[in-house]
Amino acid sequence: MAGRRPESELSLLIQQRRTELQTIAEKALSAVDGLYISLVITTLADVYKKEPERTCFRLIGGVLVERTVKDVLETLQTTMEGLANVIVELVKQYKIKEKELAELQEELQTPPGT
Repeated sequence: MAGRRPESELSLLIQQRRTELQTIAEKALSAVDGLYISLVITTLADVYKKEPERTCFRLIGGVLVERTVKDVLETLQTTMEGLANVIVELVKQYKIKEKELAELQEELQTPPGT
């Protein structure tokens, strides 16, 4: 086994991993906006069946723009797919960082010279 890292370095690395885990968790929570998007998709899907060309308004960058239900629904569905992909990636990153943290904690708890 290579030489053990100093305790201060291990403690710093452990703190960094915890911070990274917290950041990833916060990003995943912010992706929960998808729940609101799914509610809008459900509502617009009903309208789309009857009137796909009906006027619909959407707030984009603080500007209210006029679109059709069809356009807005397609955009929201694409957004939902993107959010799902982001969440999958965040979960992967979280698991990797969690494993790294566990390894660092184990290394810190292992007595020197063993």
